[in-house]
Amino acid sequence: MPTEFVLATKTKTAPARHGGSGGRGAGRPNGDGAWPPREPAAPIPANTALLGMAFALVAIAMLFVAFTTTYLGHRQEPGWTQIPLPWILWLDTGILLASSAAVEWGRRQLKRGDTMGFRRALTAGGGLGVAFLVGQLLAWQQLVRQGVYLSSQPHSSFFYLLTGAHGVHLLGGLVAFAIILPRAWRGAYTPPGSVAVNVSSTYWHFLTGLWLYVFIILFWM
Repeated sequence: MPTEFVLATKTKTAPARHGGSGGRGAGRPNGDGAWPPREPAAPIPANTALLGMAFALVAIAMLFVAFTTTYLGHRQEPGWTQIPLPWILWLDTGILLASSAAVEWGRRQLKRGDTMGFRRALTAGGGLGVAFLVGQLLAWQQLVRQGVYLSSQPHSSFFYLLTGAHGVHLLGGLVAFAIILPRAWRGAYTPPGSVAVNVSSTYWHFLTGLWLYVFIILFWM
């Protein structure tokens, strides 16, 4: 057989080295070497995110309803005494209401196209949220200076339990803001709004209403 024919045959049947084998075709892998090229993950639909948030809020509400039921049961026991109301809780309540108002104002500014107003309002809302948690710690310190501890009496136990549980959930909201704020200042959120911003705002407003509920249950019911 002629040598030229053998060489031509080998050239035609040699597999392409750049495209791999197994029917993957010619070309180069994309990015990290994965084949075929990976498509970017689709964003979570707004309805799915809101539904997930609704389930979370219902679970939190049920937890506090269980706490309240136990608390009201203990109030009927003989010898129940109420602890003094730390004065700083009045200021703390106003701070959280102002924080919720700032977050809502920022969300509406984003829908109107005022991205700078949105960034400033969201930053103010997060800062006021941090101030609220500091106020909670100061309220605990005020009670400790008065000799009121977690195990002092049933009322003090429920005070630390309810305010502590609320503070933990509020800290989760601040973590969400810590993720959203840098992206907001980089211009990641544009009108007509964002699912993350809407869900976080809803969660924050819920925690504000929950705090009013706890405040009334502990000192005014």
